[in-house]
Amino acid sequence: MKLLRFGPAGAEKPGILDMNGDIRDLSGVIDDFAGEAFTDENLQKIRALDPASLPKAAGNPRIGACVGNVRNAICIGLNYSDHAAEAGAAVPKEPIVFQKSSSAICGPNDNVEIPRGSQKTDWEVELCVVIGKRAKYVTEAEALDHVAGYCVANDVSEREFQSERGGQWTKGKSHETFGPIGPWLVTRDEVPDPQALDLWLELDGVRRQDGNTKNMIFSVKTIISYLSQFMTLTPGDIIMTGTPAGVGLGQKPAPFFLKPGQEMKLGVVGLGVQTQTTVQA
Repeated sequence: MKLLRFGPAGAEKPGILDMNGDIRDLSGVIDDFAGEAFTDENLQKIRALDPASLPKAAGNPRIGACVGNVRNAICIGLNYSDHAAEAGAAVPKEPIVFQKSSSAICGPNDNVEIPRGSQKTDWEVELCVVIGKRAKYVTEAEALDHVAGYCVANDVSEREFQSERGGQWTKGKSHETFGPIGPWLVTRDEVPDPQALDLWLELDGVRRQDGNTKNMIFSVKTIISYLSQFMTLTPGDIIMTGTPAGVGLGQKPAPFFLKPGQEMKLGVVGLGVQTQTTVQA
């Protein structure tokens, strides 16, 4: 299933994409796609419905973040060896974990703001995992059973705020609009191998990132198991799993970064495409 949220920001409705690519309104069935809505039991109830029996969404609505009321937005840094190399960093021995403020989460096609005073706002296409079952001390063998589904994410980052201003990475990752997710969540039954997904990003029509999740240093199942040793993951939590090479920080012969008025287009094959325009905050 492809599950989404549509409508004005702050007033999104839950929906499902039908076989023709039309949005069907699920608001008569479920309040929102958030939290416990992502458990296997609740997803099975939606799976049993005939999308043709649901009303079509009117017009061409805005697509919101595919997960509402995100409680925990967890990110993994330097999880592709080619990206670690372009950042001049050693390949990590354990996953590098940081968090993105939930207020950064936005729709997949919403404008992305360049923060005031920013000189180094950057792009990062990523596979995003949505948790569907409480995970505490889970093994790698069990880990993927705790996944509701997968979506596209852009882990937008301000590199100066992240690395040159002291402290942890969070303040370089958490500006409002720095977390577009969607356009939809694809349930895990339709993604048999999360380590076999092509992902890419274009800036103003020029391909900047081209990668595949097979090149992750730490796989999805490893990440979930690892995180569950330190924190309890709950339904509706999201995990951004890292980005391949090609970010602005790693451009040759010299790094360059986002300016207002540019277009980012990015996707993960099978999970959809995002398009964002950069604007000044």
